[in-house]
Amino acid sequence: MDKTETKFGRGLLGAVAAAVVAAPLAVATPAIAQDYPSADETLDWTIAFGPGGGNDIMARSIIEILNKYDLYPGEISAENRAGGSGAVGWGYLYAQDGNGYGISTTSGSFVTTPLQADTPWQPEDFTPVALLATDDLVLVVNGESDIQNIDQFIANAKENPITIGGTGSVNVDFIVPTLFAKRAGFEFDYVSFNSMSEQTTALLSNALDAMVGNPGEILGLIDSGDLRPMVFSGTSTPAALEGVPTMGDIGYDIGVSMPRGLILPPNAPEEAQTFWIETMKKVVETPEWDEYISSNTLTPTVLYGDEFRTFLGNTKNGFETVLREVGAIE
Repeated sequence: MDKTETKFGRGLLGAVAAAVVAAPLAVATPAIAQDYPSADETLDWTIAFGPGGGNDIMARSIIEILNKYDLYPGEISAENRAGGSGAVGWGYLYAQDGNGYGISTTSGSFVTTPLQADTPWQPEDFTPVALLATDDLVLVVNGESDIQNIDQFIANAKENPITIGGTGSVNVDFIVPTLFAKRAGFEFDYVSFNSMSEQTTALLSNALDAMVGNPGEILGLIDSGDLRPMVFSGTSTPAALEGVPTMGDIGYDIGVSMPRGLILPPNAPEEAQTFWIETMKKVVETPEWDEYISSNTLTPTVLYGDEFRTFLGNTKNGFETVLREVGAIE
């Protein structure tokens, strides 16, 4: 999930339709050089969301590392192609079938967008390079709440149906608490917001009982005591949330993570995939990458090639099952 794009419905469908029509006209596919990569070819890096969001930060962090350590010989042109919760950007990349010089980063919307819009692509269609990290959520309450820990939270929720806020309607912010509530045995009403600032204001004014969010976006409010963390959805708690249990720790593992990864167009040349897998193995060993993971409160999770493709397929199937069960998609 990228916090810069969360609205669906007519806008998303319109954006998808536009992308399908326009993308083939906008893309020129250069021939793959025998020795990949060629310094003469510009790498066309698509960022499927606007500036400043999680997808944008990740892409530009990788590009900075590539440039600093001379890991790519040619020019890299990064362009934000936002729209339709990623449908426009990833549609642009999808149209570059067979091209080794198109590339993009992924987020939660890479999985959720095709589940609710008629995109011509599915996550598994692209050439997988690497899953590099997962972006997980923390469930928080107002810092002034009487609820001090997750056991009290669950007990209270079982007695009194609650409201939980999140950014966007049918996406990971909705899926994570839905799965957790199902495992833990309580009910809640989900309240959708257009931005993190809106839902935070609602929680601090007691218009919500709780909300989910990426730790990196609300860590300052957690540190100040304005928000109190209850539980983390990832497989291991980041250092910034020391002492906060994971959902798995308390017996309610939901098996959901948002993929921060790297992909090439469908049917990209094998030499291009191999080059990028080997290059990303170097990227994740740099101190700059460690700093990126730490400062954005991500969970370092690395899978390469077909293992990443399998992860994407399993994640999509899990999301689809949940959304159908709750009637969010038909």
